[in-house]
Amino acid sequence: MAGTALSLQQFIASLDKTCLPKILQVCSGVYFQGSIYELSGSEVCFSTGDLIKVTDIELLSVSCEDISNNETFELPLNHTGVFKLVPEGFPYSTVEEMVSLRPLGLDSSLPFSFTSCSEMTFDNFTLGAGRAVTMVSIEQRKGEEDRVRCHLQGQQGASAEVLIPLSCQGEFYECESKECFTLKEIMSSPCLCSRRFHFNNTTMCGRPLVLHPIYQVQAIMHLRKNVVKFPSSLEVDVVDVTEQCKDVNFVTPLTLIEVLSQPDELFPTMAEILEESETRPVLHCSWLPELSKGQHLVLHKKGTSAMVLASSLKGRKAQQFFLVSQQYGGRFRRRPREFSSVYELYVASARAPGLRVSVTRNSEEVEEEGLPALSVGEQLEVVRCERVELACGGSKGQRQTTEALVCQRFQEFSEDDDDNEEEVEEEEREELILPLYMQSHFVEKITDNKKYRFKDLDKDFTLPLDVKVVSRDTELETDPLVGFPSLRLEAALLEPTIQASLPRSPEHCFQIPARWLSMTVSFTQDPLPWPKDQPPKCHVDTVTEVTDRFYYEFCKQTDSDETPPPRPPKRKPLSSKASSKKASSKSSKRTSSKPDSPKDLPARPPNSSLTKEFSNLTFTSKKRPPAPPPPTTLHDSPPPINPRKPTAGLISGKALPNTYVKVEDSKRNATVCDVHADVDSDHDYESVDETLAEMVKRAQETVLFYS
Repeated sequence: MAGTALSLQQFIASLDKTCLPKILQVCSGVYFQGSIYELSGSEVCFSTGDLIKVTDIELLSVSCEDISNNETFELPLNHTGVFKLVPEGFPYSTVEEMVSLRPLGLDSSLPFSFTSCSEMTFDNFTLGAGRAVTMVSIEQRKGEEDRVRCHLQGQQGASAEVLIPLSCQGEFYECESKECFTLKEIMSSPCLCSRRFHFNNTTMCGRPLVLHPIYQVQAIMHLRKNVVKFPSSLEVDVVDVTEQCKDVNFVTPLTLIEVLSQPDELFPTMAEILEESETRPVLHCSWLPELSKGQHLVLHKKGTSAMVLASSLKGRKAQQFFLVSQQYGGRFRRRPREFSSVYELYVASARAPGLRVSVTRNSEEVEEEGLPALSVGEQLEVVRCERVELACGGSKGQRQTTEALVCQRFQEFSEDDDDNEEEVEEEEREELILPLYMQSHFVEKITDNKKYRFKDLDKDFTLPLDVKVVSRDTELETDPLVGFPSLRLEAALLEPTIQASLPRSPEHCFQIPARWLSMTVSFTQDPLPWPKDQPPKCHVDTVTEVTDRFYYEFCKQTDSDETPPPRPPKRKPLSSKASSKKASSKSSKRTSSKPDSPKDLPARPPNSSLTKEFSNLTFTSKKRPPAPPPPTTLHDSPPPINPRKPTAGLISGKALPNTYVKVEDSKRNATVCDVHADVDSDHDYESVDETLAEMVKRAQETVLFYS
């Protein structure tokens, strides 16, 4: 055992992170009521003589020790309180010694104050014993001794300045500084970590404190495969044996990204999974459940694979996403793309000029927004995008400038019209202005019926592209892309991958996207599962299904700086006449749709007093008008509120006479006595006068209720 034994806390606190890894040997210690415990999900067991290879440290918190009673407490790194330095009790023999022991260097720690125990004289200036002197700067002159510039506060506010050589000897004591430090500043300075502090806010704790950083240590233990994590506050004594144990073979855990950095000569090799991915996986494939902790893998090679991200169209079934290798052996046929706005047409035409589409939904003309009318079946060809002036807000003479697509609207001809097509096409073509903010529905016009491979699609077209698999990849047992009516090839990407397989079937390989799986593996010395120098012929899965989380994360990483589609212009308020007409039309529609509207009530003469009563009521208004005066035939007191009779009682088996027909005055007062009720009916029928009286009561009840 070489070197000096230190506590784990002292060793980790003094450790420079750039010097890792370090190999430590355990000397002794007490381990939480025993030698085996579990921390951060890892079972840790330290015994005397164990070797620990420290690979990383991370600051977790700060332990504060009250030196007056040895009590300790922890503070998080984001603690908002600040601390002041406690002056050292021992004297400094020279000014240079006092300056060199300042915590953050002279430039950043000035000014600070000190006192001298004896009287001193500098350049005809006498400094009395016990007087506080404030050091403000250092003076360096070529060929002369360095000196510090100090201020001395005199009586009645007067001050003096003196230059003191750094070599000046005496007995100097540090005064308390007004400078405050945060926990992060203290932990980032080795000099500050060795000093004592107290809270600037003395109500918390005014006693001196010693601050100790607590780190989370990530290490590998000898003869153990998993990575362990433990705090540096464990009561363990260790010694540094890095130089003596250079040749000791530790299991080296590697992330998949670190596997990519290994030399090509190491492949193919055997590996063991030490830690499987703990997060929700972004892959949805058959081989992913096999990648569990302790599983052995054959790593054939590493590299970068050209892939395309494909997605199925949204529909009744859940949308699916795939990573398709450029080595995919199936064939595709192009499918027409659908667009739901003019802006989508603009984006597609910018990538592939000469785009032709067909209108799939009628659009009415909106003059105040500059939107033209479109009919189903019309053919459009995108020509260019430019800024145009369009009418806005429905006001005459007011126009605004906006981005728009200039398209040509033309008539589609049959094969019989080939001879006259050119002449007619010139006459039938019409220029059309479509603002980018216009919402409509289009479908791409495709006359191509050719079958393509991936490499051909990449040469001739730009993504995104809608395709359909018309012939499967014969190298795959089951081709997951077959059966979809349409697939959208979203984007091409170069993905770092590791070609791997399971030992029981080394010829059946799959590609692991290293950036998307957080696994840890270690290389082993196990032999490859095939005869020496006789590697099997590998069949690689060229299609890997991924989850929607992969798709959204990929879109975040590759988010372009494209501007969002423009908004339509704001509609200006209509004129008072137009708005009143519109409001009256709406109110009439609402009134006619009410189930209790006047037209559903029994008929009444137009010149009756009841008609005047109802003319003052507004059934569609929230605020009811005040109650009208009661008819002269009624008493001054309000009528009693009677329960409403069911509407079925008003329906008669015989048709009532049309009371809206104008009749003579002699017949107007006659009751309908000649209309006899059906004796065999179960209903009781009222006369017209009784019905009108009942309706007057209802109208008054309604007015009283809303008034």
